[in-house]
Amino acid sequence: MNLIGKMLNNRYEILEKIGNGGMATVYKAKCHVLNRYVAIKILRDEFTTDSEFIKKFNTEAQSAASLTHPNIVSIYDVGNEDNLYYIVMELIQGKTLKDIITEDGVLSWKWSVNIAIQIASALETAHKHNIIHRDIKPHNIIITEDGMAKVTDFGIAKAVSNSTITAFGTTIGSVHYFSPEHARGGYTDAKSDIYSLGIVMYEMLTGKVPFDADTPVSVALKQVQEEPVEPIKLNSNIPIGVNRIILKAMQKDPNIRYQNATEMLDDLSMALKKPNEDFVVLVSKNADSPTQKVPTIYEIEMQKHNDRHAPRRGDNDDEHLSKFEKFMKHLEEHPVQKVLLVLFICIVIFLAVTFGTLAIFNGTRPKQVATPNLAGAKNAERLTKEEAIALLEELGFKDYEVVEEYNDEVKEGYVVSQTPEFKENYNINITEKITIVVSKGQKLVTLPKKMVGEEYSKITEQLDELEINYEKLEEPSEEVEKGIILSVDPEEGEEITAATTVKIKVSSGSAYADVSMKNLVGMTEGEAVDWLNSQKVVPEVVYEENAGKSDGVVTNQSVSSGKIVKEASTVTITVNKQPKKSTVTVNVNLKSLTGYTPQTTNVATNTVDSNGNTVYEQQEVTPNKVKLTIKVGDDTIYDQEQYPSATNITQTFSATGVKEVKVMVDGVTKKSETVDFSKGDATVTAQ
Repeated sequence: MNLIGKMLNNRYEILEKIGNGGMATVYKAKCHVLNRYVAIKILRDEFTTDSEFIKKFNTEAQSAASLTHPNIVSIYDVGNEDNLYYIVMELIQGKTLKDIITEDGVLSWKWSVNIAIQIASALETAHKHNIIHRDIKPHNIIITEDGMAKVTDFGIAKAVSNSTITAFGTTIGSVHYFSPEHARGGYTDAKSDIYSLGIVMYEMLTGKVPFDADTPVSVALKQVQEEPVEPIKLNSNIPIGVNRIILKAMQKDPNIRYQNATEMLDDLSMALKKPNEDFVVLVSKNADSPTQKVPTIYEIEMQKHNDRHAPRRGDNDDEHLSKFEKFMKHLEEHPVQKVLLVLFICIVIFLAVTFGTLAIFNGTRPKQVATPNLAGAKNAERLTKEEAIALLEELGFKDYEVVEEYNDEVKEGYVVSQTPEFKENYNINITEKITIVVSKGQKLVTLPKKMVGEEYSKITEQLDELEINYEKLEEPSEEVEKGIILSVDPEEGEEITAATTVKIKVSSGSAYADVSMKNLVGMTEGEAVDWLNSQKVVPEVVYEENAGKSDGVVTNQSVSSGKIVKEASTVTITVNKQPKKSTVTVNVNLKSLTGYTPQTTNVATNTVDSNGNTVYEQQEVTPNKVKLTIKVGDDTIYDQEQYPSATNITQTFSATGVKEVKVMVDGVTKKSETVDFSKGDATVTAQ
């Protein structure tokens, strides 16, 4: 089934598959409620119809969710939808310890001890909550990017009691990391996790597991019968103290292992301080104990190979041996027969336990029946309360609950809904709890007459007393303070049924955050505007001309420094804007403006011609001067008398703004031109 893109519980969007487990598939998903990435473990399709596996899957969530520890993967949520059973957990960025061992081979002893300390700390917390993991292995330990170990996959974890027994035929886990009692299907407790942690340390420091074979059964037999090669013989860099910790954790007999994770933590911490000291206490079994039992093959094998056990009675003293002891000595002398006998006995025990367990399971398995249709699903008729109870009892259900509530649509006395819901062709155990909701019919109530403008908490107290359903809808308001009711639907004072949900719109306060105004005076216009925009305040700029202050700087602000304003409000800043000065040249051709024509006259000279007549010559008559005036706006910049024959009078000046330039002769305007001095230099010609 392709689940990529599916939305679970209208909240978790599945993005990609990131792993597979024995019981479930793990996906990366996004939680759209908390806007974060999570890991979702979904039970495989082949197990969804198996109530036993579903029970174990739910046990994982219930067990792990109760644990809070930095070295345990956090569980956020659990649920099921469309026959998908899922657990939402913390998404860890990193690699599994198995991947690291595969890539790097043998790991350094200090790093390995530090990882073991973190795992043991996680187990210590779990064991104190009466939870054992039962599948500690490198695959279930994630090393984060910052080097923290996270224990995950509590899929086969189980709340333990003094009578917790797991039949060998139904043992779940990874055989290379089994404790001997787990492999035999016997009693498993916290010490089983410690054995598995010992194997994990062994693999970190040697690069391989202590027991391996072609088949799982062969590996399980080795777990029960054989002693491991000491890790220090495979890696001479392992300190003596660390080597002894591994050997003690992997003792076949749970009674001479570490008795709890705290003991192992103490020795691991000591190993970091005194790695080459022999501080680990390995307890020997006492063969002289007055209370004895007939030894098992496992015990005989352990006594043979474990050099830490006390010496036994002399093997050459045949005349004192019983028949059983002679038989055992024969096996010692013929190892091939011994192995065949052990294998035969294990197979017989395995088959006996397997078939016995199946018989017990089938004999005690609760009866299953088709899910009853009580609430009229698939267009069937709804049952009355009495009919539903009668049907449940007829089918054999003992654990059922009837809840009554008002309902506008379903007639009084009829079933509104049921849990679990009806599903066609889906069976459930008769031991499962059934909850049915029965309609109490309609109930008319009157809403309080005054709701709008009141405090939400005050009104909800009244609605609770009237048993009225309500829904809070928050809306920002710039006029109404937070927590005050803006409107209600249905309207206040209206008569409604008790099943009607009243929608109450409540002010969430201003939609805009407070902004503490800073001193903008002295900033440039750009700096002030940028800061106001960054605070989501609307800048309004006005300009003034102040010759005593720098051009383009803020000289005033409408909201003083330290005052509080809201986002989106307007703040006015005053900016000094010095006008731009430009040069204008005025060229005047006075002769052209006056229409001046030169005049001449005859003037007698002191010369007489040959006839005795006086000689005359023409001379230009000196004209009268005219008054030339040049004005810029109201200012006169030139006002002098000039001969009308002048053709090139030039005046240059600077001014600002838009002004009229006038050229006047004897008070009569001869040229008028409007000049915008802000646009740059200009020339005015009057001719």
